[in-house]
Amino acid sequence: MEDYRIVADEISADVEAGRLRPGDRLPPQRRFARDRGIASSTAARVYGELVRRGVVVGEVGRGTFVRAGRPPLETALAEPGGATVDLELNFAVLPEQSALVGKALEPLLREDVLTAALRPGSVTGSKQARDAAAGLFAKEGWTPEILFAGSGREAIAAAIAAFVPMGERLAVEAITYPVVKALAGRLGVQLVPVETDDLGLVPEALEAASVRALYVQPTLHNPLGSTMDEGRRVALAETVRRMDIPVIEDGIYTFLRPEVRPFAAYAPERTVFTDSLSKRLAPGLTTGFLAVPAEWTERLAAAVRSGGWVAPRFAVEAATRWITGGTLETVERAKRLDAAERLRMTADRLAGFTLRADPRAYHCWWELPEHWRAETFVAAAARRGIAVTPAAAFAVVPGHAPNAVRLAVSSPPLETLGAALDVLAGLASGRPEDAGVD
Repeated sequence: MEDYRIVADEISADVEAGRLRPGDRLPPQRRFARDRGIASSTAARVYGELVRRGVVVGEVGRGTFVRAGRPPLETALAEPGGATVDLELNFAVLPEQSALVGKALEPLLREDVLTAALRPGSVTGSKQARDAAAGLFAKEGWTPEILFAGSGREAIAAAIAAFVPMGERLAVEAITYPVVKALAGRLGVQLVPVETDDLGLVPEALEAASVRALYVQPTLHNPLGSTMDEGRRVALAETVRRMDIPVIEDGIYTFLRPEVRPFAAYAPERTVFTDSLSKRLAPGLTTGFLAVPAEWTERLAAAVRSGGWVAPRFAVEAATRWITGGTLETVERAKRLDAAERLRMTADRLAGFTLRADPRAYHCWWELPEHWRAETFVAAAARRGIAVTPAAAFAVVPGHAPNAVRLAVSSPPLETLGAALDVLAGLASGRPEDAGVD
């Protein structure tokens, strides 16, 4: 048995014995590694194993906590292998896509080609790689320059670092991607929450803020699911021009709505569009992209290099082959069908509740009945072997989260997803005291 599993067994035993109680916070991974005399990479595997077992839950920007009310394995609604049903994270990997991805890599594994691909990477990649990525993102009125990062998160971090000095302010939607909260904290940047409505960020509210830049998710917002219409995009473009601020557009879910022009097409001279392969293909394939105005290329490239966020050459070469060979397009098309089927199932199983969701998304926002608090509902769901995310994880201002949860529906098998949704519907229809929580 690998060392990391032995350590995970010890932590699990502490939880079972009550030495670690629900809600207790585990130390940061580096301190855990130091205290245990193990490598940081081993500590990361320990924490990953504990999450997989359902012993702990990781909250971005807050830490790792012993999960409340963990159910006995035999009573948990579980996926094959006994894992908790994960409706926290979106990582769609379709059954047939591995064969497609692998076949496209075969030419890259020739000795001479592989030797070149194993050399150090660069933020600009090759001309072929830039042309392939530009073709992937370009829309009418917008043909950007392309830079490469190790992941979408690293692309966002580089864009923030390039435009928002330490101690300065970055505007974001009031409910936003949790990783941006963590990145801002690491970079010493203050987040300024901006009001949103059903169409997304409100331009007039942004104009009232004093900020150095804006981070925004205009297409299939995570977690709210909203997509700005053209009128709102035009208005926002006019606003950021008047304010003279750069925009960091997170395009991670745009492949599910390919007919929608990115915000960058409305303000091409001041928008950095970020994306990656993590949702388009798989979470283990995280090559990140920055589509940038030509005059900002050097500035963004310097930020990627200084942060240590340059993508490996092999990853960029692989991405190029997946794009040019049609693999990426095939997988994206299949995922659009898959997402639509899963949202139809979600809407059907949760009929009668208040859901906000685009029918083409892999996630939805569930405004809970008044008799439930989000944190209590999350704990009750966990006792039934289902992991969901409370609104507090997305709120920029602590204590100002709506009474809602996000459901990420991409990863469980369809049969398991349906069963989990039925359990959640039954749970929400009852009262907390009947579910054994208060």
